[in-house]
Amino acid sequence: MSVRPSLGALPPLIPSTRNCPDAQGIGLLSNRNTQRVTSMRNFMAMLLGVALMTTAVLAPAADEYGNRSDTGLTASVKTALIKNKATKAGQINVETQDGVVQLSGFVDSEQSRDAAVATAKNVTGVKEVQNKLMLRDAARSTGQAADDLVIAAKVKGEIAGKAGLGTAADVNVEVNSGVVELSGFVPGMDQKMKAGEVARGVSGVKDVHNNIELKPRS
Repeated sequence: MSVRPSLGALPPLIPSTRNCPDAQGIGLLSNRNTQRVTSMRNFMAMLLGVALMTTAVLAPAADEYGNRSDTGLTASVKTALIKNKATKAGQINVETQDGVVQLSGFVDSEQSRDAAVATAKNVTGVKEVQNKLMLRDAARSTGQAADDLVIAAKVKGEIAGKAGLGTAADVNVEVNSGVVELSGFVPGMDQKMKAGEVARGVSGVKDVHNNIELKPRS
């Protein structure tokens, strides 16, 4: 009579990883992958936090007396212009200084200009609206539009380098059929006059409307 071997004496099907270099390597890779996943999650959480902080910064703010900040007012006016179908917000620059909102740029019609002014005036906290909007040349060709972009870039570059305004971030430059409009708020009359002078000296400029305003002295 044959005798079957005892199954209890068989070696384990899954070897121990205690003394197995390959298994230890796999464990290290697993740990590294876990660390990478954790790092990625932390990174995504950080990005979410930055996004929330940015939203908070861009949200309209008020001081202790309930006055809206200039940054908040600018954002609110831009939002209102976007919501109003009678205005083309992409054609309009919005700047705010001490609650005074300045609208500038070239728009398609009188109706669009009037609608933009009315919209800005209805924003809570706006003390005054300066209407610097100009009418766009309806006959402007595609080629002229391309030339206007080049002229605008040149004017911005020249103002930044020669008008004593640093990066010229305080000055908006719009060009329509060779006609330049300068707008925004600068510290003093010297900067305003110099910006206009520099713009007139740029090749291709036919005329300059210097609508820059002065910042109130604190």
